[in-house]
Amino acid sequence: MARAFLPEGGRHVALLDETERFMVHGLMEQTRTVLSPEVESTGDAFADLVASMGVSVAHEDQTGGAAGDGEEPEPGPGQERDPALDRLLPDAHRGDDAVAAEFRRLTEEGLRQRKSANLDVAMERLAQASGDRVELDAAQAPAFLMALTDVRLLLGERMGMRTEEDAERLHAAMEVMDDDDPLGYAMAWYDFLTWLQETLTQSLMGED
Repeated sequence: MARAFLPEGGRHVALLDETERFMVHGLMEQTRTVLSPEVESTGDAFADLVASMGVSVAHEDQTGGAAGDGEEPEPGPGQERDPALDRLLPDAHRGDDAVAAEFRRLTEEGLRQRKSANLDVAMERLAQASGDRVELDAAQAPAFLMALTDVRLLLGERMGMRTEEDAERLHAAMEVMDDDDPLGYAMAWYDFLTWLQETLTQSLMGED
């Protein structure tokens, strides 16, 4: 039986059984896969930093090669952009497509890396649970909270939950759907993640 996150001796502690930890870890891993940075590490800290800003320092990209013309390639057949990415990495300038595209080009890889790092921290804490105790220190708790946010965004997109009306419709449908309906199963885990996120938020605010 899960116990909410509560402040405990300067840490934030929840009790999650093996099944709960397995499911939350698996959902985080799926989200991590969707978010995986497209720029792989080169082993050069400076080059990696520049790449995370959407700029390449590779020689071929500085000599007029096709990959270095500053244009993001159009997805080819079977390579359409996952719509979940638009939930996880929303446009910052929705009123101007050109500005939004340029902002995305400059910032998306860095944002992918930061979100992926949060998920890595959260998965590590779940994997390192002591018995059923999931413990977070002051630095790990915000990362875990943001990881939960991204998992809920991904799961919500997969279920078609994009508005308050969608959420109300899906919750109403749960009242009449069969126990073995996959959508009902997904909704139950979505609600569990929402509860877990709320309790961690309250714990960070010092509330019981």
